[in-house]
Amino acid sequence: MDDDEQVSRPDYRADSGEGERPPPDEYTRLLPNRVNSNREFLSPDDPAVSPYNLFSIRVLRYLTFLFSALTFLWWLVLLISVFATPPGFHQKGSGFLAFGYTSLTFANLFFALLFFSVPSKAVRVPAIVISAFLALDVILLLAVQKTRYEEGWVGVVSVVWALLMSVWSIITDRTVQWGKAEEEERLTGRAETRKSLAEWLEVLLSTIAYSVMVVAVALITLNIILRALDARIAPPGKLYWVDDNKYRIHLYCHGNKTDDNGKTVTTVLFEGGEWPVEHSLWDFADNAVKNGSISRYCFADRPGLAWSDTAPSPSSAGFVVDALSEALAKAGEGGPWVLAGAGIGSLYSRVFSARHSHDVRGLLLIDPLHEDLLGPGAAPGRGFWLWLRGAISPLGLDRLSGALFRGRSSRDRIYGRSSPQSGKFIFAKLQESLVLNSFTKRDVDSSRQIQERDTALAVISSGDKIKHDDKWASKQKDLTGLTDKLLGWDIVDGAPHEVWRTLEGREKIEKRLKKMV
Repeated sequence: MDDDEQVSRPDYRADSGEGERPPPDEYTRLLPNRVNSNREFLSPDDPAVSPYNLFSIRVLRYLTFLFSALTFLWWLVLLISVFATPPGFHQKGSGFLAFGYTSLTFANLFFALLFFSVPSKAVRVPAIVISAFLALDVILLLAVQKTRYEEGWVGVVSVVWALLMSVWSIITDRTVQWGKAEEEERLTGRAETRKSLAEWLEVLLSTIAYSVMVVAVALITLNIILRALDARIAPPGKLYWVDDNKYRIHLYCHGNKTDDNGKTVTTVLFEGGEWPVEHSLWDFADNAVKNGSISRYCFADRPGLAWSDTAPSPSSAGFVVDALSEALAKAGEGGPWVLAGAGIGSLYSRVFSARHSHDVRGLLLIDPLHEDLLGPGAAPGRGFWLWLRGAISPLGLDRLSGALFRGRSSRDRIYGRSSPQSGKFIFAKLQESLVLNSFTKRDVDSSRQIQERDTALAVISSGDKIKHDDKWASKQKDLTGLTDKLLGWDIVDGAPHEVWRTLEGREKIEKRLKKMV
């Protein structure tokens, strides 16, 4: 050993009183060249006083990083599945609940990492409350058959992972507090009870963040309870598996299939517009049967509406019509049909008419949406707004307020006034919007080319929309040329888009249906 090396290394012999240098201990390994005595303590503000000195704390931090990365990857998969469902990831519900749980989990882990070295009881208390709510959510989702069915394995995995990561954050915070106290006692002589201004600020921010998460998970739990209550309401019709048993379509028919002479009657197949048929045309259809205008009717809920499951994304008008055709076949319903489609539902009626032209006797379009006017419904801004509404739908803000303060019932939430607030409905509208001006427009354009020209046709338009929108008026007129057998084009003065809301509108619709059947 040369002289320079001897000078550069600390000499412990004078401190120890012995002729030989003592073996290095944990203290000297951690803080070389900082002290002249093995027993000298550090200031509490010294950067060396850190829980990261302990191997166990470092392992916990690395594992938290790993769990955060896995959670983020799962979050990305769920985000993509909203727009294009990967194989095996289709959920019969909306999928937004699983996305919400994963977002909550990632936020939990993110704040755990951000404030990792500043443990606090003020954080652990709300974290324990979050874990309690998540445990209740697991029980509710698994105990209620409908929620378990709608969320599937993806939803169950997401909520269980959220629960495990919530417990993990509690254990981590408590362990870091222990490690921090251990290192402070070893290096400074006592566990530090005071906090710096920066540490108090971190505690404040983390407490606020976890308090917000407590509110969010509490709202999610209440919304799941509402869904469990709604599961008691049985559908009026039957559910049929379609698309290789991927999801179910709700189909309801009312009336006799044959008349007094044993002849098969013509069945009116209703297609709702922006709302489920149960909310829009069901009462009208029942009254039409009572009045003798029609003998029988059927309707099916499009995927994601009312009692029908959601379909894998993307889902165009052609896919929906194929699913409806399969459900009708399994129900033994073969027509003959008169199709009555309202608003955007007229697009589906037209595609169905073109693909089943030999079984269709008439086509009634109620203030129909023209394929050249699909742009606003497919605008990126509308798609983003629908996605944003879906992402916050698990909180149930409007559904809970409707149930608590406006007297909304289960039927209101399934197919009535509150149905647009459900994740399923929002997901269905998002799917509709994503392909409205592409796949769906192509399906409707092709249906115009193959539509049988001798099919009876009637168009009933809203007087209000005709009066205030010249482009809408011209497109209504264009739809009267879908076939060569136009029975009439009725413009109902003073009627809104939902023409049947007025007495004159109902009379016009019944009159046209009666003539067609």
